[in-house]
Amino acid sequence: MILAMLITFGVMMLVAALVALYSRDIVTAIVASGVVSLLASVLYVLFGAPDVAMTEAAIGSALTTVVFLFAWSRIRSIASRDDSTNGEVR
Repeated sequence: MILAMLITFGVMMLVAALVALYSRDIVTAIVASGVVSLLASVLYVLFGAPDVAMTEAAIGSALTTVVFLFAWSRIRSIASRDDSTNGEVR
């Protein structure tokens, strides 16, 4: 039973990693990489390392995804502001 769960979560991690790698949408890639980290934390629980799983879920899945999404929104706002000036240097 545990082996089947390990294989299932491993395959799901592989699929999410491929989505993150080949996605043309940045937000989809960021969320898919967060899913990889979240599934890794589930695997850590199955392997009997709940402390590592909590750290991976908090830092790898939650914080990193939020920081990437925040950075992407800032980049988009700066780029749209620069587009509105029609390339003029201030």
